[in-house]
Amino acid sequence: MRLGLRLAAGFAAVAIATAAAVAIATPIIVGHGFARVLVAGDDVPVAGGNGNGPGRGRNAGQRAHQVEEETTVTIILVAVVAAGVASLAGLFVARRIARPLERLEAVAARVAAGDLDGRSGIADRPDELGSLGRSFDAMAASLQQDEQTRRRLIQDVSHELRTPLTVIDATVDAMLDGVWEREDRHLETIRSQSQLLARIVDDLRTVSQAESGRLSLELAPVALDPLLVSLVDGFRARADQSGVRLSVGGTSGLAVTADRTRLAQILGALIDNALHHTPRGGTIEVSAGRAEGLVELAVHDSGAGIAADDLPHVFERFYRADPARGRATGGSGLGLAIVAALASAMGGRVTAANDPAGGAVFRVQLPAA
Repeated sequence: MRLGLRLAAGFAAVAIATAAAVAIATPIIVGHGFARVLVAGDDVPVAGGNGNGPGRGRNAGQRAHQVEEETTVTIILVAVVAAGVASLAGLFVARRIARPLERLEAVAARVAAGDLDGRSGIADRPDELGSLGRSFDAMAASLQQDEQTRRRLIQDVSHELRTPLTVIDATVDAMLDGVWEREDRHLETIRSQSQLLARIVDDLRTVSQAESGRLSLELAPVALDPLLVSLVDGFRARADQSGVRLSVGGTSGLAVTADRTRLAQILGALIDNALHHTPRGGTIEVSAGRAEGLVELAVHDSGAGIAADDLPHVFERFYRADPARGRATGGSGLGLAIVAALASAMGGRVTAANDPAGGAVFRVQLPAA
């Protein structure tokens, strides 16, 4: 039985039960009341009598019995009519309650079948049904976004893997067909593309494990001064070759609770990204400080900054703000996605912004040790 019919039946059952109770109780209550009237009527003499004959009060008693019967019938009829009206009103109310739920049921079936564009249509109601509709719409929107992300990820992975596989296949075919000699430089091409494939697979696994909470982390206090100095020294030669001044800002003896290896991976990816986007003669500063009760590490470069359209997407998988940079650098396109996933896995977060004074700044906030 549908919900609307069940609600209507419930309202009708309550109304009928009420009417039945009234019908059963009415004769008893009315009879008891009129019995007292009859007793009192026996003491009232009949007009024109001597006050002592057998007809004394007889007319009053008959009239009282007649009024009792008429009153009982009237009350029962009123109860029956009230039950009928209450049942009709219950049916109307039940339909009003069930109609939005039936709509929600139909939309839920569409969403379950894969049509994630469906929405409840009752989210603007101010009652509990409206709250249910808003929760359902939020769930459907989240599922739709997740599905779009999944499809985009599949497309991106297919696109990223296709290029190195194509290069490997073409190089091997050329050597097998005799177009190219089997020289070390061609084998080096195959090896570099194979390494790129392996890097993409490893990075995807890292992102997936970090986002799902399955990444093994060794959280412990990490002093930032020696870590930042070590990282900057490791990138010093590359920065000098690019004509970029790389420096460490003030750290003030701060420490964070983190996995030291993963934290070095985060900062290394941000410094690498900054070196790609900082022109010759520019500067990159790595610093640490306190912000909102957390420790904030920042990598600030003096490059052109991040375009407004690209800024919301810089931490998405395979997203490249500069299409021209692409795979020529040997990157997997997952560097910043890994940064965001690792920061979140360690209880922190990462943000990107443009400095009004010029350049881009990436900030990683982590719990203080």
